[in-house]
Formats: sequence, structure tokens, C-alpha cells
Amino acid sequence: MIAQYCACRLMVGFFVVLAPVLARADMARIYVTNSAGDSIHVIDPSTNKVVQEIKGIEAAHGIGFAPDGSKVYVSDEANSTLDVFERKSGKLIKAVPLSNHPNNIAVAKDGGRIYVGIARDGGALDVIDAATLTRTNSIPVHGNLHNVYVTPDGKYVVTGSVRTGVITVIDTATEQIAWELKLDKGIRPMAIEAGPDGSTRRIFVQLTDLNGFAVVDFAQRREVARITLPEAPSAFETDAGRADSPSHGIGVAPDGKTLWVTSIPNNAVYVYSLDDLKLTGDVALPSLKLPDHGNISAVANWVTFTPDGRLIYISNAGLRSVSAIDTKAMKLVAVIPVGEVPKRINTMQIPNAADRAAISPGRRASLH
Repeated sequence: MIAQYCACRLMVGFFVVLAPVLARADMARIYVTNSAGDSIHVIDPSTNKVVQEIKGIEAAHGIGFAPDGSKVYVSDEANSTLDVFERKSGKLIKAVPLSNHPNNIAVAKDGGRIYVGIARDGGALDVIDAATLTRTNSIPVHGNLHNVYVTPDGKYVVTGSVRTGVITVIDTATEQIAWELKLDKGIRPMAIEAGPDGSTRRIFVQLTDLNGFAVVDFAQRREVARITLPEAPSAFETDAGRADSPSHGIGVAPDGKTLWVTSIPNNAVYVYSLDDLKLTGDVALPSLKLPDHGNISAVANWVTFTPDGRLIYISNAGLRSVSAIDTKAMKLVAVIPVGEVPKRINTMQIPNAADRAAISPGRRASLH
């Protein structure tokens, strides 16, 4: 009820730009799925304004993109499909039937396959061929899948289950399970760190009931550390249903130097140096003050960066908005209104003419 009331209040002219932002408008867009709405908002990071709204998709969940910038892929919870949209027009190209109810998605590094986490009937990873837009495989796993990621080198898909606490690592070449790791709590969002040679070094894992994250060594296939975020200087009010997932957004900066971790009860994002995981700073997120209530949390969820790493965007699920933060200054620079309960958020890097020309004709054909 609080979140609904907040949403109504924020509808009335709530757009704040706190500092000028520089970015290449023609090179990136920030996509936000509105989990309780029927649209996707697209933000231009050079202006921090919504420049496109893709409508007609109820209960959008995960979102990803074709590498050539031609298509947007969205997991559709209402219809159990992977919806494929033409980027420029926002028109639906095809709704690909999935094996069951989906959650998050990831796109192969070469763009040839889309991986969809299935969150019903024991869990599975559906594999979609990007050329034909058909499901080619459904890989059973141990636990309903919530999150799906492709490793930096493209060799593995990393998945996690809230219900079973199992991380499953799948070989992209064989589409077979390479290894699994059982943790003591449900697996929430993850972020993946690349080593100097581009291989996967560590996975940072947010867990059920943990205001912080676990650290998994990829080569050792085990948890090596668990970090709890600092205590909040003051309490923030939030929906009771958020209590089991206090930390629900995490990302490694593009330069590979920092790890950014959100906290719902603290209403902040924390910054850790990646080499030694030492806390280096934090940024307060917007909150709302209502009569007879304390400060109400933004309910920070997913994070994404601009390609140059100068900005990080955080979906504020409780405030119908997205926060934009200058990563160098560690300063909130904009709050951008979007739709109902925004959660998944991702960055599309739009290739320039030279990048598009570098894609082979056969490769380019397979993506259109």
C-alpha cells in the first residue's frame, strides 16, 4: 500500500536533475522493465530523460539485446514467452514460446543464443536460437531459476535458484552442466568478475536474508568470503514483503575496479574496491516522507552502468523511478520517473557504423 501511495505522489511532476551529465547519446540506452506494468522505458543517458516507451508487454521481467542493436529481448511472465522487439520502432517481431514461466535472461557474447531462466516445475534453462527465434533446448537444473548470466569470456552460463540455494554453471559449447555449488541461502542477484586473461575469477552473490553478498571463487568452485553491509545510520520504512531480500542489486563497474551493492533497508548503494573488497564509499538513494511515516525506502533493485562506467543506474522499485549516480563523484545526479515497480535494468550499447561493418555478413544476417 505504501508503494502504491508513493507511486501516485511521484506521478505529479517528479523529475529531478541534480547535475549535468555527459554521455554519448547515440551510443547507449538504459532499458527498464516495469514488473507491475505493461511497458518498458528507455532512458537516454546524455539527458537522463525517457526517450522511448515500448508498450503492450505485461509483467516484463529480464531484458537483453542483440549485439548489433537491432533487437530487444524480454522475458514475458504473463504469457511465458520470450518477446522479441525491433529496437527502433518498438514493434513486436515474435513471441517465442518457452517451456514454462520465465524470470531473467542473458544473451550469448556472439549474440547467437538467448538464455532464459525458467522458474517453475523444478527449473530449467531454455535456449533460444537468435537466427530462427525458436527454442532449441531446455536444460534441467536443480531449482527454479531466478537469475541468468553469461561469463565475461562467454564460455559459461551462471544461474541461481532462490528456492534451493544452488548455483548452476552450464557450458555454453556443450549445453551441459559443468558444476554446481549449494549455498545455505537462496541465490539472489549476482555479478561476475573477469580475471586478467578474461576468464571468470569470482562471482559475487546476494543471498536471501543477507544485507550483503557472498564471494565465490570460480576456479575453486567454493565460497571464500561473506560480507555484510554497514548498519544504516537510520531506519527506512519499506514493504514487509521485501524483508527476505534486503540486498537486491549488484554490479562490477566496466573498468573492473569497483563493486556496487544496493541495500533496501539502508536505502543506499555501497562501493567496494574490487581487488581487496574494502568499502570505499556509499551513496544515499532518494526516499519519500509521508505524514505519520518515517523515511520510506526507494527499494533499490537492479543496477546497470553506461559503457564508459561514468554513470550507474539503479531501479527504485518502490518509487516508480530510476536513480542515476556519477560513479567518480559518488553523487546522485538524476531521478527519472518510469513505470510501475521497475526492477530489471540493462544497458544497450548501440554500435556505430564501423562496429556494424565489422560484423560478418553471415553473422549480421543471423541477427535480423
